[in-house]
Amino acid sequence: MSNETAASGGAGGADAAHAHPDLAIPEPGRLLSAVSVRARPEADLVEILVRLRSAGAEVVTINSFPATKGEPGVTRVFDIELHDLDPVEAAGIAQGVPGVASAEARPTLGQIFGKRVIVIGGGAQVSQVTLGAVTEADRHNLRGERISVDTIALVGEENIARAVRAVADLPRAHILVLAGSIMGGEITEAVRELQETGLPVVSLNMVGSVVEVADLVVSDPVQAGTMAVMAIADTARFSIERARGRRL
Repeated sequence: MSNETAASGGAGGADAAHAHPDLAIPEPGRLLSAVSVRARPEADLVEILVRLRSAGAEVVTINSFPATKGEPGVTRVFDIELHDLDPVEAAGIAQGVPGVASAEARPTLGQIFGKRVIVIGGGAQVSQVTLGAVTEADRHNLRGERISVDTIALVGEENIARAVRAVADLPRAHILVLAGSIMGGEITEAVRELQETGLPVVSLNMVGSVVEVADLVVSDPVQAGTMAVMAIADTARFSIERARGRRL
């Protein structure tokens, strides 16, 4: 489906994006910055955060992982994303905390990878949904969007239900596509829970009760991936709100 065809369907993709705010995605008119802090064992993460907060920053996300570059004495890396504080200033503040070996400004993950389309289901169907999603994302990313596609092929009701519920906690996840031949039971309950968080769910037309609760049901997997991207892209004119409940 082209953007021109979708235009007749309703409001712009920006409306869909505003329906699901994401603190890790840059907002027009509001500064979102990030610093990478390489720390020795004595560095106090709480002290770093307190100093950043005292400078007016709102801490959005914190990631901590072991250092891997082999710097002498450096054992941990803190990636911190912030609102309302210049990244160079934030790096200077972090650098002044005892035990911090270095701190530098970096682009946020939202600026690099942007919104995420999550695809879960059987391998054959997932690959075809991904084909549509990646192809459509490329068209929008060439015009300044940042949309990435993440997939996992899973089997088993319990495994898929767990994965669906976990999507709510994935940073920058904006839409889920369920790609399979049969899904219901606990997966359907997981879909309802996910929808309550504001994330829409697209499903392939399949056997099972998932199709009864999905926001949009699409028979062709390539088209399903395409429409999932269009639903979250600011540069597309497609509203999942107007298409909700339809089977295509």
